[in-house]
Amino acid sequence: MGWAIALHGGAGDIPLSLPPERTQPREAALRHCLQIGVAALQAIRSPLDVVELVVRELENHPNFNAGRGSVLTTNGTVEMEACIMDGNTKKCGAVSGLTTVVNPISLARLVMEKTPHIYLAFDGAEAFAREQGVETVDASHFVTPENIERLRQAKEANRVQIDYTQPVTKDMKEETATADGDSQIGTVGCVAVDGHGNLAAATSTGGLVNKMVGRIGDTPIIGAGNYANSLCAVSATGRGEAIIRGTVARDVAALMEYKGLSLKEAAAYVVGECTPKGTAGLVAVSATGEVTMPFNTTAMFRACASEDGFSEIGIWAH
Repeated sequence: MGWAIALHGGAGDIPLSLPPERTQPREAALRHCLQIGVAALQAIRSPLDVVELVVRELENHPNFNAGRGSVLTTNGTVEMEACIMDGNTKKCGAVSGLTTVVNPISLARLVMEKTPHIYLAFDGAEAFAREQGVETVDASHFVTPENIERLRQAKEANRVQIDYTQPVTKDMKEETATADGDSQIGTVGCVAVDGHGNLAAATSTGGLVNKMVGRIGDTPIIGAGNYANSLCAVSATGRGEAIIRGTVARDVAALMEYKGLSLKEAAAYVVGECTPKGTAGLVAVSATGEVTMPFNTTAMFRACASEDGFSEIGIWAH
């Protein structure tokens, strides 16, 4: 029994040829966020505080698809979503359709703590943010040149897809958009457990490149993209529709609860057997301090550490 933490910066078909100038800032951000999380756990902060703190940092990093780096809808706008959950109490909060909130994960926590509800979205969530005094900015703050370019490529790919031809552009191989308009670098998340077995999970995202306005993915759906109970905490990433269909995060917990599987066995089964190849990854910790980070995509930006001194930062499979 000891503390443990794991975080991710999204999963997808990230080519091995991705140049260092693309990977290094993200690896550095993962390392920085991991250090923040470890320091908070060592300072006896609650797992709920730790996952919020780490996800806020990831949201503030423009290279990840959450907060500042959120990808654009088909209308060129940003619609962010997030979810946070406490394992012991199963209290949770979620938000969708945010356009001006700097840190969606903190608004999700306020929904959990300050309202009788679990999930607020769109205008209601924005009004609640103002009522609570959380930091907001003009929506244009989130529209980065990189994401304008990604949207352009995704729209181009969609036009090309009509005749079943995979578009090949100079930039396509890097990381930007696949033929179905999906972003290859997505969602951020963090899971943590303290030395007493208390668990929490937090996940935040900008969704898919070129998504329809109003589309909601797996991230704010309790039990799909985010879940915590007394056994484990899970944050998933990948194609939201596949993760929702597979109830990915809850199924990891259910396999532990009802079949007695270990965290690693449960997570490996869900990622390997319950979601189509190329669609999902997750990070998870158990009440006993186990950590696992499986994925069925080419790669997943990920990092973890535990009290016994183990730590890992990775992108591709070993």
